Amino acid sequence: MQNPTSADIQRVREFLLDLQARICAGLEQQEFNGGGTAQFEIDDWQRPEGGGGRSRVLQDGSVIEKGGVMFSHINISKLPASATERHPQIAGAQAQALGVSLVIHPKNPNVPTSHANVRLFVAEPEGQAPIWWFGGGFDLTPFYPDDQDVLAWHQKAHDLCAPFGDTVYDEHKKWCDDYFYLKHRDEQRGVGGLFFDDLNQWDFETCFKYIQAVGNGYLEAILPIFQRHQDTPYTEAQREFQLHRRGRYVEYNLVYDRGTLFGLQTGGRIESILVSLPNLVSWSYRAEWDDASAEKRLTEYYLKPRDWLNELGK
Repeated sequence: MQNPTSADIQRVREFLLDLQARICAGLEQQEFNGGGTAQFEIDDWQRPEGGGGRSRVLQDGSVIEKGGVMFSHINISKLPASATERHPQIAGAQAQALGVSLVIHPKNPNVPTSHANVRLFVAEPEGQAPIWWFGGGFDLTPFYPDDQDVLAWHQKAHDLCAPFGDTVYDEHKKWCDDYFYLKHRDEQRGVGGLFFDDLNQWDFETCFKYIQAVGNGYLEAILPIFQRHQDTPYTEAQREFQLHRRGRYVEYNLVYDRGTLFGLQTGGRIESILVSLPNLVSWSYRAEWDDASAEKRLTEYYLKPRDWLNELGK
Protein backbone atom coordinates (compact mmCIF):
# COMPACT_ATOMS: atom_id res chain seq x y z
CA MET A 1 0.00 0.00 0.00
CA GLN A 2 1.35 3.39 -1.01
CA ASN A 3 1.87 5.61 2.02
CA PRO A 4 1.14 9.33 1.71
CA THR A 5 4.12 11.66 1.67
CA SER A 6 4.16 15.09 3.25
CA ALA A 7 3.57 16.47 -0.25
CA ASP A 8 0.48 14.25 -0.61
CA ILE A 9 -0.91 15.50 2.69
CA GLN A 10 -0.25 19.08 1.61
CA ARG A 11 -2.22 18.48 -1.62
CA VAL A 12 -5.14 17.17 0.41
CA ARG A 13 -4.94 20.20 2.69
CA GLU A 14 -4.96 22.60 -0.27
CA PHE A 15 -7.98 20.86 -1.79
CA LEU A 16 -9.87 21.01 1.50
CA LEU A 17 -9.26 24.73 2.00
CA ASP A 18 -10.33 25.43 -1.58
CA LEU A 19 -13.43 23.25 -1.14
CA GLN A 20 -14.37 25.14 2.02
CA ALA A 21 -14.01 28.48 0.23
CA ARG A 22 -16.05 27.35 -2.79
CA ILE A 23 -18.87 25.90 -0.67
CA CYS A 24 -19.11 29.08 1.38
CA ALA A 25 -19.13 31.23 -1.77
CA GLY A 26 -21.90 29.15 -3.33
CA LEU A 27 -24.07 29.22 -0.22
CA GLU A 28 -23.49 32.94 0.33
CA GLN A 29 -24.71 33.53 -3.21
CA GLN A 30 -27.93 31.71 -2.38
CA GLU A 31 -28.27 33.88 0.72
CA PHE A 32 -27.86 37.02 -1.39
CA ASN A 33 -30.27 35.70 -4.04
CA GLY A 34 -32.88 35.34 -1.31
CA GLY A 35 -32.49 38.95 -0.26
CA GLY A 36 -30.21 38.27 2.69
CA THR A 37 -26.95 39.93 3.60
CA ALA A 38 -25.46 37.42 6.07
CA GLN A 39 -21.98 36.14 5.27
CA PHE A 40 -19.68 33.44 6.56
CA GLU A 41 -17.41 34.85 9.23
CA ILE A 42 -13.87 33.46 9.25
CA ASP A 43 -12.39 32.30 12.54
CA ASP A 44 -8.84 30.94 12.35
CA TRP A 45 -7.70 29.04 15.41
CA GLN A 46 -4.72 27.10 16.73
CA ARG A 47 -4.62 24.06 18.97
CA PRO A 48 -2.12 23.85 21.86
CA GLU A 49 -1.31 20.23 21.06
CA GLY A 50 -0.59 21.08 17.43
CA GLY A 51 -2.42 22.12 14.31
CA GLY A 52 -5.54 24.21 14.03
CA GLY A 53 -8.23 25.14 11.61
CA ARG A 54 -10.45 27.65 9.92
CA SER A 55 -14.07 27.84 11.03
CA ARG A 56 -16.52 29.62 8.76
CA VAL A 57 -19.97 30.25 10.23
CA LEU A 58 -23.05 32.06 8.95
CA GLN A 59 -25.87 32.87 11.36
CA ASP A 60 -29.31 34.49 11.23
CA GLY A 61 -29.50 34.75 7.46
CA SER A 62 -32.68 35.13 5.44
CA VAL A 63 -32.02 31.83 3.66
CA ILE A 64 -29.55 30.06 5.97
CA GLU A 65 -30.40 30.25 9.64
CA LYS A 66 -27.20 28.55 10.77
CA GLY A 67 -24.39 27.16 8.69
CA GLY A 68 -20.93 25.97 9.63
CA VAL A 69 -18.26 24.92 7.14
CA MET A 70 -15.25 23.83 9.14
CA PHE A 71 -11.69 23.01 8.11
CA SER A 72 -9.28 21.46 10.58
CA HIS A 73 -5.83 19.92 10.45
CA ILE A 74 -4.82 18.67 13.87
CA ASN A 75 -1.97 16.72 15.43
CA ILE A 76 -2.76 14.08 18.04
CA SER A 77 -0.11 12.82 20.46
CA LYS A 78 -2.12 9.82 21.66
CA LEU A 79 -5.16 8.46 19.87
CA PRO A 80 -8.42 8.26 21.89
CA ALA A 81 -10.87 5.37 22.13
CA SER A 82 -13.14 6.75 19.38
CA ALA A 83 -10.32 6.31 16.86
CA THR A 84 -8.95 2.97 18.06
CA GLU A 85 -12.10 0.94 18.72
CA ARG A 86 -12.05 -0.32 15.13
CA HIS A 87 -8.25 -0.11 14.87
CA PRO A 88 -6.70 -1.44 18.10
CA GLN A 89 -3.29 -1.64 16.41
CA ILE A 90 -2.98 2.17 16.48
CA ALA A 91 -3.94 2.66 20.13
CA GLY A 92 -1.74 5.34 21.66
CA ALA A 93 -0.12 6.26 18.35
CA GLN A 94 0.62 9.74 17.12
CA ALA A 95 -1.62 10.88 14.29
CA GLN A 96 -2.85 13.74 12.22
CA ALA A 97 -6.36 14.32 10.89
CA LEU A 98 -7.53 16.86 8.36
CA GLY A 99 -10.89 17.46 6.81
CA VAL A 100 -13.81 19.68 5.97
CA SER A 101 -17.11 19.11 7.74
CA LEU A 102 -20.30 21.10 7.31
CA VAL A 103 -23.91 21.29 8.43
CA ILE A 104 -26.32 23.78 6.88
CA HIS A 105 -29.65 24.57 8.58
CA PRO A 106 -31.87 26.57 6.19
CA LYS A 107 -34.55 28.87 7.54
CA ASN A 108 -37.30 27.73 5.16
CA PRO A 109 -38.77 24.35 6.22
CA ASN A 110 -39.09 23.41 2.54
CA VAL A 111 -35.28 23.35 2.20
CA PRO A 112 -33.65 20.31 3.82
CA THR A 113 -30.85 20.41 6.32
CA SER A 114 -27.71 19.01 4.73
CA HIS A 115 -24.41 17.61 5.94
CA ALA A 116 -21.15 16.69 4.25
CA ASN A 117 -17.60 15.89 5.21
CA VAL A 118 -14.40 14.61 3.64
CA ARG A 119 -11.32 13.76 5.65
CA LEU A 120 -7.92 12.06 5.76
CA PHE A 121 -6.50 10.31 8.80
CA VAL A 122 -2.86 9.25 9.14
CA ALA A 123 -1.59 7.35 12.19
CA GLU A 124 2.08 6.64 12.91
CA PRO A 125 2.41 3.70 15.33
CA GLU A 126 5.89 3.48 16.79
CA GLY A 127 8.13 1.19 14.77
CA GLN A 128 5.52 0.66 12.03
CA ALA A 129 4.69 2.18 8.66
CA PRO A 130 1.99 4.87 8.69
CA ILE A 131 -1.60 3.71 8.57
CA TRP A 132 -3.97 5.94 6.61
CA TRP A 133 -7.52 6.11 5.38
CA PHE A 134 -10.04 8.55 3.95
CA GLY A 135 -13.64 9.03 5.06
CA GLY A 136 -16.64 11.18 4.36
CA GLY A 137 -19.93 11.45 2.51
CA PHE A 138 -23.01 13.62 2.35
CA ASP A 139 -26.62 13.19 3.47
CA LEU A 140 -29.92 15.07 3.26
CA THR A 141 -32.46 15.65 6.05
CA PRO A 142 -35.72 17.09 4.70
CA PHE A 143 -38.72 18.23 6.73
CA TYR A 144 -41.14 18.40 3.80
CA PRO A 145 -39.50 16.12 1.22
CA ASP A 146 -39.74 16.77 -2.49
CA ASP A 147 -39.33 13.64 -4.64
CA GLN A 148 -37.40 15.61 -7.27
CA ASP A 149 -34.86 16.64 -4.61
CA VAL A 150 -34.46 13.13 -3.23
CA LEU A 151 -34.04 11.60 -6.68
CA ALA A 152 -31.57 14.28 -7.85
CA TRP A 153 -29.55 13.95 -4.63
CA HIS A 154 -29.15 10.21 -5.06
CA GLN A 155 -28.57 10.49 -8.79
CA LYS A 156 -25.65 12.83 -8.12
CA ALA A 157 -24.31 10.37 -5.53
CA HIS A 158 -24.68 7.48 -7.96
CA ASP A 159 -23.03 9.31 -10.83
CA LEU A 160 -19.97 10.47 -8.89
CA CYS A 161 -19.44 6.93 -7.58
CA ALA A 162 -19.72 5.28 -10.99
CA PRO A 163 -16.10 5.88 -12.17
CA PHE A 164 -14.81 4.13 -9.04
CA GLY A 165 -16.71 0.87 -9.45
CA ASP A 166 -20.15 -0.57 -10.09
CA THR A 167 -20.79 -1.40 -6.43
CA VAL A 168 -19.50 1.78 -4.74
CA TYR A 169 -22.80 3.68 -4.72
CA ASP A 170 -24.80 0.74 -3.35
CA GLU A 171 -22.19 0.02 -0.67
CA HIS A 172 -21.77 3.62 0.47
CA LYS A 173 -25.50 4.34 0.30
CA LYS A 174 -26.19 1.37 2.57
CA TRP A 175 -23.40 2.48 4.90
CA CYS A 176 -25.07 5.90 5.07
CA ASP A 177 -28.48 4.35 5.83
CA ASP A 178 -26.94 2.19 8.56
CA TYR A 179 -24.84 4.97 10.08
CA PHE A 180 -27.35 7.83 10.18
CA TYR A 181 -29.91 5.82 12.12
CA LEU A 182 -31.42 6.87 15.43
CA LYS A 183 -31.74 3.52 17.16
CA HIS A 184 -33.69 4.92 20.09
CA ARG A 185 -36.27 6.41 17.68
CA ASP A 186 -36.16 3.57 15.13
CA GLU A 187 -35.89 6.03 12.26
CA GLN A 188 -33.33 7.33 9.81
CA ARG A 189 -31.95 10.83 10.27
CA GLY A 190 -33.02 11.68 6.74
CA VAL A 191 -33.15 10.26 3.21
CA GLY A 192 -29.48 9.33 3.14
CA GLY A 193 -26.79 9.76 0.55
CA LEU A 194 -23.24 8.44 0.92
CA PHE A 195 -21.07 7.51 3.89
CA PHE A 196 -17.73 5.73 4.01
CA ASP A 197 -14.80 5.33 6.37
CA ASP A 198 -11.50 3.41 6.43
CA LEU A 199 -11.17 3.99 2.68
CA ASN A 200 -7.77 2.71 1.57
CA GLN A 201 -8.55 -0.31 -0.60
CA TRP A 202 -7.49 1.68 -3.65
CA ASP A 203 -4.15 3.44 -4.07
CA PHE A 204 -3.80 6.83 -2.39
CA GLU A 205 -4.36 8.82 -5.59
CA THR A 206 -7.63 7.04 -6.42
CA CYS A 207 -8.90 7.48 -2.87
CA PHE A 208 -8.02 11.16 -3.02
CA LYS A 209 -9.89 11.55 -6.32
CA TYR A 210 -12.93 9.92 -4.73
CA ILE A 211 -13.13 12.38 -1.85
CA GLN A 212 -12.68 15.20 -4.35
CA ALA A 213 -15.69 13.88 -6.26
CA VAL A 214 -17.73 13.63 -3.06
CA GLY A 215 -16.77 17.10 -1.84
CA ASN A 216 -17.50 18.71 -5.19
CA GLY A 217 -20.68 16.65 -5.55
CA TYR A 218 -22.20 18.11 -2.39
CA LEU A 219 -22.20 21.65 -3.74
CA GLU A 220 -23.49 20.53 -7.13
CA ALA A 221 -26.34 18.62 -5.45
CA ILE A 222 -27.44 21.13 -2.80
CA LEU A 223 -27.52 24.39 -4.77
CA PRO A 224 -30.41 23.35 -7.08
CA ILE A 225 -32.43 22.35 -4.00
CA PHE A 226 -31.99 25.81 -2.50
CA GLN A 227 -32.91 27.39 -5.82
CA ARG A 228 -36.14 25.39 -6.04
CA HIS A 229 -37.40 25.96 -2.51
CA GLN A 230 -35.80 28.83 -0.63
CA ASP A 231 -38.60 31.25 -1.64
CA THR A 232 -41.48 28.79 -1.15
CA PRO A 233 -44.08 30.19 1.30
CA TYR A 234 -44.52 28.29 4.56
CA THR A 235 -46.81 28.41 7.59
CA GLU A 236 -46.01 28.87 11.24
CA ALA A 237 -47.08 25.27 11.82
CA GLN A 238 -44.51 24.09 9.27
CA ARG A 239 -41.87 26.19 10.99
CA GLU A 240 -42.76 24.57 14.33
CA PHE A 241 -42.47 21.12 12.77
CA GLN A 242 -39.04 22.05 11.40
CA LEU A 243 -37.86 22.99 14.90
CA HIS A 244 -39.30 19.76 16.28
CA ARG A 245 -37.46 17.68 13.68
CA ARG A 246 -34.24 19.55 14.34
CA GLY A 247 -34.43 17.99 17.77
CA ARG A 248 -33.81 14.60 16.15
CA TYR A 249 -30.74 16.04 14.43
CA VAL A 250 -29.36 17.25 17.75
CA GLU A 251 -30.05 13.89 19.38
CA TYR A 252 -28.11 12.07 16.68
CA ASN A 253 -25.10 14.38 16.74
CA LEU A 254 -24.76 14.27 20.52
CA VAL A 255 -25.49 10.56 21.02
CA TYR A 256 -24.12 8.71 18.00
CA ASP A 257 -21.94 10.83 15.74
CA ARG A 258 -18.36 9.52 15.76
CA GLY A 259 -16.95 12.84 14.58
CA THR A 260 -18.44 14.63 17.57
CA LEU A 261 -17.09 11.97 19.94
CA PHE A 262 -13.67 12.11 18.29
CA GLY A 263 -13.52 15.88 18.71
CA LEU A 264 -14.51 15.73 22.35
CA GLN A 265 -12.09 12.89 23.17
CA THR A 266 -9.16 14.62 21.48
CA GLY A 267 -9.69 17.86 23.37
CA GLY A 268 -10.95 19.63 20.28
CA ARG A 269 -12.22 23.17 20.00
CA ILE A 270 -15.72 22.96 21.45
CA GLU A 271 -17.22 25.79 19.36
CA SER A 272 -16.16 24.01 16.18
CA ILE A 273 -17.28 20.57 17.39
CA LEU A 274 -20.79 21.75 18.26
CA VAL A 275 -21.26 24.15 15.35
CA SER A 276 -23.54 21.53 13.77
CA LEU A 277 -26.25 22.33 16.31
CA PRO A 278 -28.96 24.76 15.15
CA ASN A 279 -29.58 28.02 16.97
CA LEU A 280 -33.29 27.22 17.33
CA VAL A 281 -34.71 23.78 18.09
CA SER A 282 -37.60 22.29 20.07
CA TRP A 283 -38.70 19.04 21.66
CA SER A 284 -42.40 18.20 21.92
CA TYR A 285 -43.68 15.61 24.36
CA ARG A 286 -45.42 12.78 22.45
CA ALA A 287 -46.00 14.91 19.40
CA GLU A 288 -48.57 13.46 17.00
CA TRP A 289 -49.83 14.34 13.54
CA ASP A 290 -52.81 13.25 11.45
CA ASP A 291 -52.30 10.04 9.50
CA ALA A 292 -52.88 11.81 6.16
CA SER A 293 -50.52 14.72 6.91
CA ALA A 294 -47.20 15.52 5.28
CA GLU A 295 -45.61 15.44 8.73
CA LYS A 296 -46.77 11.86 9.30
CA ARG A 297 -45.65 10.79 5.83
CA LEU A 298 -42.12 12.02 6.59
CA THR A 299 -41.64 9.43 9.31
CA GLU A 300 -43.80 6.69 7.81
CA TYR A 301 -42.30 6.75 4.31
CA TYR A 302 -39.24 8.93 3.85
CA LEU A 303 -37.34 8.07 7.03
CA LYS A 304 -36.92 4.46 5.99
CA PRO A 305 -34.05 3.00 3.93
CA ARG A 306 -35.29 2.90 0.34
CA ASP A 307 -33.96 2.31 -3.17
CA TRP A 308 -34.65 5.90 -4.13
CA LEU A 309 -33.29 5.69 -7.68
CA ASN A 310 -35.66 2.87 -8.58
CA GLU A 311 -38.64 4.01 -6.53
CA LEU A 312 -38.60 7.63 -7.71
CA GLY A 313 -36.79 7.29 -11.03
CA LYS A 314 -39.37 5.17 -12.84
